[in-house]
Amino acid sequence: MFLRATTRKKDGKEHRYWSVVENKRVSGARVLQRHVLYLGEINSSQELAWRRSIEVLDEGTRAVRTLALFPEDRCEGIVPDESIVRLKLAQLRLERPRQWGACWLALRLWQSLGLDAFWSERLAPSRKGTRFDQVLFVLVAYRLLSPGSEWRLHRHWFERSALGDLLGADAALADIHTLYACHDRLLDHKEAVFEHLVSRWRDLFNASFDVLLYDLTSTYFESDPPADDEDKRRFGYSRDHRPDCVQVVIALVVTPEGLPLAYEVLAGNTADSSTLKAFLARIERQYGKARRVWCMDRGVPTEEVLAQMRSSDPPVHYLVGTPKGRLTRLEQALLEQPWHAARPGVQVKLLAQDGELYVFAESRDRIAKERSMRRRQLKWLWQRLKKLSTMTVTRDCLLMKLGAAQTKAPAAWRLIEIEVAKRALPEHGAGFTYRLDRDKLRQVRRREGRYLLRTNLTESDPAKLWQFYLQLVEVEAAFKTLKGDLAIRPVFHQQEQRIEAHIFIAFLAYCLHVTLGQQLKALAPGLTPRSVFEKFAAVQMIDVFVPTTDARELSLTRYTQPEPELKLLLEKLKLTLPAQAPPKITAAQVMRAAAV
Repeated sequence: MFLRATTRKKDGKEHRYWSVVENKRVSGARVLQRHVLYLGEINSSQELAWRRSIEVLDEGTRAVRTLALFPEDRCEGIVPDESIVRLKLAQLRLERPRQWGACWLALRLWQSLGLDAFWSERLAPSRKGTRFDQVLFVLVAYRLLSPGSEWRLHRHWFERSALGDLLGADAALADIHTLYACHDRLLDHKEAVFEHLVSRWRDLFNASFDVLLYDLTSTYFESDPPADDEDKRRFGYSRDHRPDCVQVVIALVVTPEGLPLAYEVLAGNTADSSTLKAFLARIERQYGKARRVWCMDRGVPTEEVLAQMRSSDPPVHYLVGTPKGRLTRLEQALLEQPWHAARPGVQVKLLAQDGELYVFAESRDRIAKERSMRRRQLKWLWQRLKKLSTMTVTRDCLLMKLGAAQTKAPAAWRLIEIEVAKRALPEHGAGFTYRLDRDKLRQVRRREGRYLLRTNLTESDPAKLWQFYLQLVEVEAAFKTLKGDLAIRPVFHQQEQRIEAHIFIAFLAYCLHVTLGQQLKALAPGLTPRSVFEKFAAVQMIDVFVPTTDARELSLTRYTQPEPELKLLLEKLKLTLPAQAPPKITAAQVMRAAAV
């Protein structure tokens, strides 16, 4: 290790920032510099103290040889043999605890999907021998287990994980330039990955792709808008409630089990209704024509695309949500239809019209939930308006406070009529009146917990149609996982190609996540991939060092024994932990401290 200074000029003054940097020898007789610790601006005495401390941390060279082991106090009467060493157990040391269990599980999932063989064929090693297929796995495992920036992966996380031990590699895999170089090699293989994963999921879970769920989300950047007009980062409707930030739109197709079939990154100002036509053509081109059912939320398909889906050969079936404006038009016709029980607590009405089947569904649980939410908002807004009516404020200030109340309770705001006085006496401040619109309230109560769906399916079983629509929660769960557990929001990249590569890496991490989820569903519905990864993360790897009486050192790399609940999980998942690594004996080290 050594100190490295970086000089920067700021406000006409020169500043020197210091860091602790480590030289690590990697394969190919190369030396990799790893940023270990940032010290900032330090004075000369602090610099000298750090230099003295670092000299003690420097390690000598090591030669490896496996020997038989005996403690130093139990060797009496043993025949002299060079394969027998005497150990100084009192000087035993434990070093470098690092996360092993979750990394091992991620590698098993990677191998079960055949992604190790897939990428080894497509990502050739560099001229220096860098295995980019292993670099990609490091990026995916990092996104799956502890998502963050590539700089954090390079500086901290790789050394605190056992990925190097599992892959038989060194810290060269986490070199910052190597990580970015791997991003630049990925996008050419995106279509091939989709086809490979579909094949593997058919083999592993007997998955069918007859029903597809399609939806869109957006993810934003904390960066300035790009100067290039062709860049996909654009201002648009933000589902993250950040209209002040540029964003991209992600369109995703998954199965009812949550298995992703394909995705696409679109410009941030792309309208939802303009995406479906191209995606239908893409799925048909990639996987051929078939009788598929597309489930979508309202606002995604246009009337033109729905007509095209009905007239195609074979017809493309759909089940979509319908805007509530259409419910008003069909309300009278629906009143004449009888109710059918779809499932306990859910009843539906069916109405055939214009070559389509309209499904009007009413859920008792959803009625209670939406009614409770509306009452809570309305109660808060009514109390706030009552408090504002007692204040003596200017008209402009009153309008600002009313606007803030509308933003906080928009649904309840539509149920109240508010009239602000055009003029007000200065001593009385601005005034306003408010009253509850009971006609709107009655209309809202009639529609709470009720949905209008439309489909061109010939299926007339209301329970099956309702079940199809409920499966849309799987694509919403996929977006929640991508934004939550996998932290997809790419705030660290500025180049469009690397932004898309970042999303692609998050997609691969989601594939591992959902594969584990499918395995857990057969065991218990309460088991989630995140909880299982947390259990496996408790298994640590530690380096054990025991000095010998002949100035050598025995080293053992060991993972800790799993807890009883983890042993039970391993048994249920039919997984077997690998054997512990064999012990090693090192040559005598030259202690620099003794020389000093």
